[in-house]
Amino acid sequence: MASALMDFYDIDMNKHSIFLSTRGCQVFSYSLHLGSATSSPSFFFYANRFLVQKLSSFTSSGPRPFPDYSPQKPSIKDSELVHHISTTLKQRRSEHLHRTMKPFESKFRPDHLIWVLMNIKNDYRLVLDFFDWSCLRRDPSLEVRCIVIQIAIAAKDSAMAYRLIHDYWTKPNLDVNLSFSYFLEKLIYTYKDWGSSPDVFDIFFRVLVEVGILENARKFFDKMLNYGLVLSVDSCNFYLSRLSNSTHGIQKVLRTYDELSQVGVCWNTASYNTMIHCLCQINKVKEAHNLLLKMEFRGCAPDVISYSTVIDGYSKAGELKFVLKIIEAMQVKGLKPNAFTFNSIILILCKAGKVLDAEKILREMIHQGVDPDNVVYTTLIDGFCKTGNISAAYRLFDEMQNQKVFPDYVVYTSLIYGLCRTGKVVEADKLFQEMLRRGLEVDEVTYTTLIDGYCKAGEIQFAFSLHNQMVRRGLTPNVVTYSALADGLCKQGELDAANELLHEMREKGLELNIFTYNSLINGFCKAGNILQAVNLMQDLEVAGIRPDTYTYTTLMDAYCKSGELIRAHELLREMLNKGLQPTVVTFNVLMNGFCMSGMLEDGEKLLQWMLEKGVMPNVATYNSLMKQYSIRKNMRAATQIYRIMCGQGVLPDGNTYNILIRGHCKARNMKEAWFLHREMVEKGFSLAVDTYLALIKCFIKKKKYFEARELFEEMRREGLHGDQELYGIFLDILYKEGDMNSTLELCDESIENCLVNKISGGIT
Repeated sequence: MASALMDFYDIDMNKHSIFLSTRGCQVFSYSLHLGSATSSPSFFFYANRFLVQKLSSFTSSGPRPFPDYSPQKPSIKDSELVHHISTTLKQRRSEHLHRTMKPFESKFRPDHLIWVLMNIKNDYRLVLDFFDWSCLRRDPSLEVRCIVIQIAIAAKDSAMAYRLIHDYWTKPNLDVNLSFSYFLEKLIYTYKDWGSSPDVFDIFFRVLVEVGILENARKFFDKMLNYGLVLSVDSCNFYLSRLSNSTHGIQKVLRTYDELSQVGVCWNTASYNTMIHCLCQINKVKEAHNLLLKMEFRGCAPDVISYSTVIDGYSKAGELKFVLKIIEAMQVKGLKPNAFTFNSIILILCKAGKVLDAEKILREMIHQGVDPDNVVYTTLIDGFCKTGNISAAYRLFDEMQNQKVFPDYVVYTSLIYGLCRTGKVVEADKLFQEMLRRGLEVDEVTYTTLIDGYCKAGEIQFAFSLHNQMVRRGLTPNVVTYSALADGLCKQGELDAANELLHEMREKGLELNIFTYNSLINGFCKAGNILQAVNLMQDLEVAGIRPDTYTYTTLMDAYCKSGELIRAHELLREMLNKGLQPTVVTFNVLMNGFCMSGMLEDGEKLLQWMLEKGVMPNVATYNSLMKQYSIRKNMRAATQIYRIMCGQGVLPDGNTYNILIRGHCKARNMKEAWFLHREMVEKGFSLAVDTYLALIKCFIKKKKYFEARELFEEMRREGLHGDQELYGIFLDILYKEGDMNSTLELCDESIENCLVNKISGGIT
């Protein structure tokens, strides 16, 4: 029954200010009587008890009455003048008010203004004209302003009342606390006889909130409770939304929500949405979800914003299963996702690496008539770049421009990162130059991304050139920038230069952190100087910086690649003893070590152990095993690993397809290789040059020259080159066909790519 009462209370009163007075009880009881056909006697009992409790919660003697208006009485002489002015004003036709009032100007005093308003208050347009005329002569008193505000509310002109209140509270050099007390006193004093509409207090409250006088707004709310008045839920919602932007705002919102609930504010869907948003902001997503579930029991139907906010909260927390659960609940309610909902779903799918599923959501979004914005495309492009699927990222990049959604610097930076990650630094630099031509913002992140790309590609001179350009533009290289440069120097074997860079960083006041040290340790390991890397790790600990999982994983990787698996295992035990949790990358390092050493059984045991311990392997884990089985031409085992991977929901990447295609070609399983090739192309992945060579040579062995030639031409169009053997095969074919022009052209290409490059490489 209590919940039924709350439902009624919310639905019937949530749009209005509520008087908790004897009259209010009578009106509410009458409303209940109208619904007696569907209400039980016990419902009336709970309803009456509820109102009595609300009434007694303010004062033991009931709400305080509003005062009667009692201005100073006019003298007989003033009464005659006021009557004369009032009569003249009412009889005025098209004559300008200034001309009408001219005979009375010399005798007119501020006191006369209120007395005249008493006589003309039923003619609203005349009141406004008269008030404007008086304002031209001198500023009206606060009492007069409040009277006109009350008349405006009574005339249903809320906009005028709002302007009159707002103009007062935005005056320069206003003493807020003194003005608040004085204004509130006059507003209450003029209420009963001039307007008697609680809307005036709602508007005053909203103005206080809007101009940021939140403390006084709360005092005003509490003051109104003494008069038995609870401000409207819309005003309270506005107060909560502004409160959330203040210092310690969210905690204040949660506390205020509870306090206002106890004094009779009947929250609506917008109120709950604000609370859900606040809870999500402080990472209390489960509490937000619980509030969403409770809404209907409190008489409020959740809307698409309610669900979308919780979906966004779970998305940011990476809770995919809860996101899917809430989407299902939305569908049951018949609510269609909006752009914000779709954005959140796409975000969490991309975070989980399910970028293809995220793109399906994009297609569904467009199908439902919801236009994707820059954020959606940016999220997807970034997701594809992080999975190495650059062709899919470029496809979306072109699509968004066709849809007149213009890419910003974040999109370009994501593409530059993706290209650098896949070793396509030249293309990344072209994109960077395009950014500059378009006048897009190029910040430290963009520069550092490209610098890191050049460093990883071994183009250290280009990297330092970009660093210098960055400084000339007034941008300050940060620790990440220098870490990338140090890493690049280490990869080039310039370890002394890397150490000098460390000193330069310290001189510039940059505080070396774990990332800087990790970059250098990684550089030393890549250069094959494991001893120096271990010494640097010891220096790191002396400096008071604890090695992290990445530090240990880097050293373990170096030991695995040098065949020192025992030392790698010792580091793993040391890492666990220090309370550091290995990541999937740590296990991938061990997996790669097992596979490179030919210990495939140990690799499979490690995979099984990971699954049992709930450590989800990624695509790199499975690729290591598949690669070694493919090298051994054991495609049955490689295919089994592939099926296990797909069964675990891990999607294959471009490397997976290249490994399997090459393996099937070596095993002469042409049918399987070609099927995987088609699937790979459909998913937007590109063939590596070794995979092209394997497929083409396999076709030639099967005497399928047409297919081989088509693939060879495709490879050349992609800017990839064959080996000397392949060029020789196609030169023979073209020569036998009598196509001398094509033969000579291919001969030139063969000399350039096989002989010239080989000679220049040897000289270098």
